Amino acid sequence: MRRYDSIVIGTGGVGSAALYHLARRGDRVLGIERFAPGHDRGSSHGDTRLIRFAYFEHPDYVPLLRRADELWSALAARRPERIRMRTGLLQVGPEGGRVISGVLASARDHAIAIEELGAREIPKRFPGLKVPSGMSGVYEHGAGFLRVEECVLAHVAEATGRGATIAAGECAVSWRVENGIAIVRTDRGEFEAERLVITAGAWANDLLATLDIPLVVKRKPLFWCRTDNHDHHVDRGFPAFLYELDDAIFYGFPALDARGVKLAEHSGGEIVADPLAVDRSERAADRERVKQLATRCLKGLSNEITDHVVCLYTMTPDEHFVVDRHPAHPQVVFAAGLSGHGFKFASVLGEALADLSLDGRARVPLRFLGLDRPSLTGSAARKPSESAAS
Repeated sequence: MRRYDSIVIGTGGVGSAALYHLARRGDRVLGIERFAPGHDRGSSHGDTRLIRFAYFEHPDYVPLLRRADELWSALAARRPERIRMRTGLLQVGPEGGRVISGVLASARDHAIAIEELGAREIPKRFPGLKVPSGMSGVYEHGAGFLRVEECVLAHVAEATGRGATIAAGECAVSWRVENGIAIVRTDRGEFEAERLVITAGAWANDLLATLDIPLVVKRKPLFWCRTDNHDHHVDRGFPAFLYELDDAIFYGFPALDARGVKLAEHSGGEIVADPLAVDRSERAADRERVKQLATRCLKGLSNEITDHVVCLYTMTPDEHFVVDRHPAHPQVVFAAGLSGHGFKFASVLGEALADLSLDGRARVPLRFLGLDRPSLTGSAARKPSESAAS
């Protein structure tokens, strides 16, 4: 049986970062990946993901975001590929809605620079965008997006450059702890290590089944639409955007290539029973739904869909992550249920898992994301701020 200091199961966004941080700290670490690093079968693909700081989901995330930004910047400085872009982010919604009120609360609590924009001002400043009646916007200059596959592959390259090993195309079937040692069984054999990190994404239910975390996997289609007025939708001066509408949260990115503007709905989604069997075809109903949303929010787009992919959200009941140590096995730590907004945190969650594994304590506040919160144990959901920082 092959022995390592640490094993990481799943090398997507968070797993690749954990692999790097463990290797950087001198661990002889193995990453087990059922596909290949940078694959398009899970949640960490589709070119781009937002990174923003005035976080409407809850102000408690902001310290993690600030550390994540430091880590992404450090990674970008070491890599030849461009892994992040600061285009700014415009978020639009009703003044009393979840997005605008949440952004303002985070900005106020953490002194984040934002700009409040009225409905008439937005299309003058960003001619490719429209504002539905009764809505206003907030613009965050420091926000932008990450290049997803490039980020994953950069972390993997940095890890392997420090001696990490990748077992690609190898599926982790189960794990156990014997005499204080974690043993992982794959479809090809067994490995053992002093420490185990589980970052299995949509497959977390299989590997964390004994914890009975109520995770639900959802199918999320992403589309690219050609623009009729390229000057209105290119990355020079055109921001990433997010809209809270009556029945949806909808977001998108500037046109980075000939495919045009990327568009997707953050809300909704079809529940997936088996992540390996998800329907990845382009459905007419999905396409029309996104086009309807785009018609309300953008102008100058054509009707031509140029590209389409499907990714997966792994949802918790309260839509907050679960990052913790296994209660029965202190040598096992995990992150799960990133609920469709986790990639921007991948750098800091990878570092935090390495810290938990090696030091027993993370340098960033994580307790509000712990396993013991009532929303995961059958009680009424607890607000993140009701937990103390670790």
